Amino acid sequence: MVRRPLVAVSLVLAACVPGDGGSTDPGADLVLTGGTVWIGDDAGTRAEAVALLDGRIAAVGSAAEVGEWIGDDTEVVELDGRFVSPGFIDNHTHFNRAGELLLGVNLLEVSDAEGLRNEVAATAERLPAGAWMTGGSWGAYEQWALSSTGGEGEPAPDARAPFDPDRSVIDGVSPDNPALLWNWDRSLYLANGAALAAAGADCSWAGVECEAGEPTGRLSAEAAGRIRGAVPDKTLEQRLAEARAALADLASFGITTFFDITPPDQVEVYERLRESGELTARVNMRMVLDTWDEMRDAGITEGFGDDWIRYQGPKGFVDGIMGSSQARFYEPYLTTGVRGYWRDGSNTGYVTGQGSGMAPAGNMERLVFGADSAGFNPRVHAIGDEAIDSIMDLFERVMEVNGPRDDRRFAIIHNQVIRGPETAARQAELGLIAEMQPYHTIDDMRWMEERIGERGRWAYAFKTLDDAGVLLSFGSDWPGTNAAWYTVNPLQGMYAAVTRMTLDGTPEGGWFPEERIDIDTAMRAYTVNNAWVAGEEDRKGRIAEGYLADLAVLEADPYAVAPEELKDVRVDLTIVDGRIVYRRAGEAGS
Repeated sequence: MVRRPLVAVSLVLAACVPGDGGSTDPGADLVLTGGTVWIGDDAGTRAEAVALLDGRIAAVGSAAEVGEWIGDDTEVVELDGRFVSPGFIDNHTHFNRAGELLLGVNLLEVSDAEGLRNEVAATAERLPAGAWMTGGSWGAYEQWALSSTGGEGEPAPDARAPFDPDRSVIDGVSPDNPALLWNWDRSLYLANGAALAAAGADCSWAGVECEAGEPTGRLSAEAAGRIRGAVPDKTLEQRLAEARAALADLASFGITTFFDITPPDQVEVYERLRESGELTARVNMRMVLDTWDEMRDAGITEGFGDDWIRYQGPKGFVDGIMGSSQARFYEPYLTTGVRGYWRDGSNTGYVTGQGSGMAPAGNMERLVFGADSAGFNPRVHAIGDEAIDSIMDLFERVMEVNGPRDDRRFAIIHNQVIRGPETAARQAELGLIAEMQPYHTIDDMRWMEERIGERGRWAYAFKTLDDAGVLLSFGSDWPGTNAAWYTVNPLQGMYAAVTRMTLDGTPEGGWFPEERIDIDTAMRAYTVNNAWVAGEEDRKGRIAEGYLADLAVLEADPYAVAPEELKDVRVDLTIVDGRIVYRRAGEAGS
C-alpha cells in the first residue's frame, strides 16, 4: 500500500474573527504581507499574507483580510513580493558534530602550513582559554582531488607527499589551547606544545618524534592515543556554545525543525537551551536502535516530548557508506573487488548493548521486531542495493507477523543505490519512506561510476522512486564526513535534486538527468513530507490556521527562478514559534 501524507488543507481566509468580543485591536504578534505565501496543500494554493499569534498561525489569505489582524503592537513585515514557505525540516543531522566543527577546528580544506596556522589561530580565538581542539582531518579535500574515486585509484603522477607539519606551525597561535590534530585518514598526528605539556609527553615516550632532544609534535597513533587520554570531557558550557553555533547555522538557512542522530549526553544540551529560551529550532531526537527497550522501560514512546523536543524512531545500520566502499552490494566494487560489509553497529559512536547493526546474526531482526512491537518506527541506514533489499525483506516480515499499525512509518535512511524500478515499486507497496539527502548526489557522482559501473544509473533515483509512489523525505547528513562537508542549506539540496549538477554546473544537463525531479516535489520533501514522517502533519509542514508559526522568508520564489539558480536563493528571515530568529544582514523590506 502506498503511503502519502494527507495534505488537503483548505486555505484560511481570515476564517476566525480577529479580536475578542468587539475589540478593535486583534493583537497579532507578527504579520507578513505583500508577498507570495506557499501554504503546502495539494492544490498549490498561494496567498498574500499571514498573521502569527501566540506561536501559532492565526490567519492566511489576502493582504486585506490578514490586515485586519494588525494591531497597535503588531510587528509588520512588508514582503515586497518575497516568498514565504513553511519552515524547512531537515531529516538527518549530526548536530553535536556540526557544532564541534563550527566552533572547533575544521581542517578539511587545509593542506599547507599557512592554512593550518590560520585555521588554528581562528579556532583559538573562538574557544575559551584551556579548551582543547582535536581532530580537524587536514588534507581531506586535497586527497580526494588526487583520484576521482576518492583516493582508491592511482594518485596523480605529480602528486606531492602528504602534508606533515610539526608543532612550530601552530605553537605560536595556540599557546592557551592544547591541540591534538590528525589528517584525513588518521595516518599522521600532530600535538602542540600545550597538549604535550598537559599530557606529560616527552622524548621518553614511544612514538613521540624528537629533534635535538625536543618533541617536534609529530606522533605515532599510539602516542596520540595516550595524549588523547589526557583530554578532559567537554564542559557543559562548551557544548552549549557549540550548540548555539549550530543553531545559528540552521536558522540562516530557514530550518525550523531538524532530525538529529542524538548521543545521550546531547539531551541535556537541548533541555538547557529550551529552558533559557535559546532553542531556535525544534528537534526530533533519534537514539540508536538497540536502546528501544530502554526507552520503553523509561516510559518513552514514539513522539514522546513536546513541540520543541521529541523522541523519534531510533536508527539502525545495515551496511557502511560509499565513501569508504563499505556499502553492501550484490556484486563487488570495481575498485576493490569486495561487495562491501554488513554493519555491526559498533561504530555508531553511541554504542550500548550489542549494537544497532546486522551482527551478530539475527540482531537487526530482533531489534526491528521489538521496536515495532513497542510502537516505535525504526529508521534504518541502507545504501547498497543488497542492503536496501535486505532491510525491505525484514520490514516486510515484521509487518506480516506484527500485523497492521495505523502509525507505522518505517524509513530507509539514505536509500542510495536501488537495483531498478522493481525495487521502487516494492518499496512503495510496502509504504517505506525514502529518507534521502540529495546533496550527496552531486558530491558522490565524481567517483560513483568508477566504483560501481552501470549500477550508478540507479543511484539517488529520485524520479523513479517518486513515480512509483514512494514518499521522498529530504535532509542533509550535516556536517558530513572526513572527505566532504555537507551543507545544511535546503536550497542547495533542492538544487541537487532538481538539476543533478555540481555547484559549478557540471555535467551539463545533469548526472543521469532522467532522475531529476521538479521543484514542487523537492519543496514538499523538505516540508510537508518530513512533517508526516514525524507524525507531526497536524501542526508542521504547511501554513494553515492553528499550525506552529514556523516560517522561512526567501528572497525569491524558488518556483520562478531557473533551476540552476536555486542554489543561490537566500533566506531573508527565519521565524520559529512566531519569533524572528534570523534576519539576513541588509535584507530588504522589513
